[in-house]
Amino acid sequence: RHAETAPLPSYDEVLVCSPDTGEEEVELLVRRALSPGSQDQKIYCLLGADKLVYKVSKQLESHFFRLVQSSSIPNYRFLIFCNAKADSSYVITAFDAYKVTFPDCSETEIQTYLKTQLQVPSGTAPVAQAFERPHQQNVKFVFSERAGMGK
Repeated sequence: RHAETAPLPSYDEVLVCSPDTGEEEVELLVRRALSPGSQDQKIYCLLGADKLVYKVSKQLESHFFRLVQSSSIPNYRFLIFCNAKADSSYVITAFDAYKVTFPDCSETEIQTYLKTQLQVPSGTAPVAQAFERPHQQNVKFVFSERAGMGK
């Protein structure tokens, strides 16, 4: 559903996948999405799920369908984003029945939405201002090989 004022998912709702993403990380996100209390307007997302290795993809499928069958939550919000060109991805095959094509949105519509969602309010802490860009957009990804090193 298209809503220009709907917020972006927060950090605890998104898992950016890579070939190094582990089974535990995927299971944790699936559990968050399908457990009681998950219906507080959160949208859980696996980004780049086509990059998961086969073993983790199989476990994703297993955890998801096991939890869906045992869950009493009728309206969970769980999105799996894959590259449409990743034909050999197990995730794409396993969740094919749920496949939805991304709605047609122009690049301008997407940019406008992101500009409204990614603004830093005036009076924000100096840390947010460190990444300040024109139009007050402050999005940076910081990756580290060593967890918890002041990020």
